[in-house]
Amino acid sequence: MKGRKPNPLGNVIPMKGDAARRVPDAPDWMSEDARKVWDELAPELIAKDRLQPAFTYQFASYCESVSNFLAATAVIAIDGFWFETKTRNGVQQKKTAAFGVQQEAMNAMRRDSALFGLSPVDEARLGEGGQGDLFADIMKQLKHGPD
Repeated sequence: MKGRKPNPLGNVIPMKGDAARRVPDAPDWMSEDARKVWDELAPELIAKDRLQPAFTYQFASYCESVSNFLAATAVIAIDGFWFETKTRNGVQQKKTAAFGVQQEAMNAMRRDSALFGLSPVDEARLGEGGQGDLFADIMKQLKHGPD
């Protein structure tokens, strides 16, 4: 063959990935622990395109709930789940306020985490909507009939 040998990579144009979005700073009004949660999780959510500017307050709510959960759990570790008090019916055990705060924080965490796909179930739910299989429906009908 005469001339220059063909370069198989000479006509390949490398694909450019999506431009990385900047991770927004946590709002100034958030607590220190909540800001740590923000700094830990926000990059992942940005990469998955789940943290838009309009969702800032909802994600901040999640981060504050995690902060409250951690604080209440620390208090419970020191003081315990209940305290004893003497009533007209005798000595009774009552739940501490920290236990109530911990439970409320866990409920808020569950509610808010679902919006961002932070549990395996919600991750799968938000992950739906991919391209799918072109012939899946046809093959299903061929195998199982036109139900």
